[in-house]
Amino acid sequence: MKKRGLTPLGIIALSFLGIIVIGIFILKLPISTQTEESLSWFDSIFISTSAVCVTGLSTIPDLSITLSVFGKVILALLIQIGGIGIVTIAIYVLIVLGIKIGVTERYIIKEALNQHSLSGVVRLVKSIVITTLIIEVFGMMVNFIVFIQDFAFWKALGLSAFHSISSFNNAGFDILGSASLENYSTNVLLNINTMLLVVVGGIGFIVIRDVLAKKKWSALSLYSKIVLKTTLFLIVFGALFIKVFEWANVTWLEAIFQSITTRTAGFSTVDISLFSYSTLIVIMVMMFIGASPNSTGGGVKTTTLYIIFKSIASFLKGKPTIINKRKVDNGTRTKAFTLVILALFSIFVVFVLLSKIEANNPDYEMTFLKMLFETFSAFGTVGLSMGITPYLMPVSKVLLSILMFLGRLGPITIFGIMNKNWGHPPVSPVVYPPVKVIIG
Repeated sequence: MKKRGLTPLGIIALSFLGIIVIGIFILKLPISTQTEESLSWFDSIFISTSAVCVTGLSTIPDLSITLSVFGKVILALLIQIGGIGIVTIAIYVLIVLGIKIGVTERYIIKEALNQHSLSGVVRLVKSIVITTLIIEVFGMMVNFIVFIQDFAFWKALGLSAFHSISSFNNAGFDILGSASLENYSTNVLLNINTMLLVVVGGIGFIVIRDVLAKKKWSALSLYSKIVLKTTLFLIVFGALFIKVFEWANVTWLEAIFQSITTRTAGFSTVDISLFSYSTLIVIMVMMFIGASPNSTGGGVKTTTLYIIFKSIASFLKGKPTIINKRKVDNGTRTKAFTLVILALFSIFVVFVLLSKIEANNPDYEMTFLKMLFETFSAFGTVGLSMGITPYLMPVSKVLLSILMFLGRLGPITIFGIMNKNWGHPPVSPVVYPPVKVIIG
């Protein structure tokens, strides 16, 4: 690793980029489409990035009639690899082949899974892959009960598998057609199964493992409790706001479904373009927050939100930030605030560029709200859209692809690559005196 000059964060970023590039070339093949006419390079770039970054945005209006069976299988594989992580999958393959996992590989796993030490990272990789497959197979069987009523056996099986993979990995892609899940808005079984898959995938593998091992709330780790409490709060908060703001337009089932999938998955059983501005603003906030660390979702993460609110509340009270009788260290609080600032800055830059580029779009009239919504959706790797994605200019597609990549890996990971002291406290022989700067 030293010879190549790559840090673990650099390897993680390049691994995702490598899979995206492979996906671009495969999706560009004529065999990937039903008409055997190649996708444009910009569409291939966008869809491959969206799949690996488990976003769900698509520049193709209807993937179900554009992609061939081969193309849909490739799309599902890209989602699966992007959700679990290429590093995790690569290490698991080495484990299966009986190849010894060295210190360098363990350190890369540690960084990829945000672990504090090298201890137990190999067992964690095994657990992630096996747990993922078990959950997805179960989800597929439940989906099959629904889809077999409307489709032939093999098509129902394919739809069930694809939807299970897309749901658990919080991707938001579907191959049901232009109406998407709107035709199943009243199907309780499919709604509940999709919501459970999205929530389980969104809370993260560490929490899943902790819950399965401990089985009692009191025995769970502090991290797991924070994730579960924050997730539940956001689900309830989102459902209440969506239902109140769209009282006559959505049922309680649709409101809960939208609250859960809005933060990271991107599925929709209703036409969100008909929502009021207030509802869309709430949805953008939810998309920005996203899922939890070590999960298949994007966003700034639930724990970041929790730490920031706790820090603000403690500052206003003039007290240190305490959680369950434990003091949150300054490094964690700084990282949380830095992450949010970098995320907002990234969204702002792309949105401004998008506004300039799309000002004279000959194919579609882009509004301020629609472009802002699309930008938040791309960063949060959510996949919800107000219908403008297929009409974007080529440069805008590339910009949103970059933002999806940034959102999936996280701004701190991307910008951390430039930090030579990442993971280590800076060592300096010079001790500087403290200084106070007037704020506010």
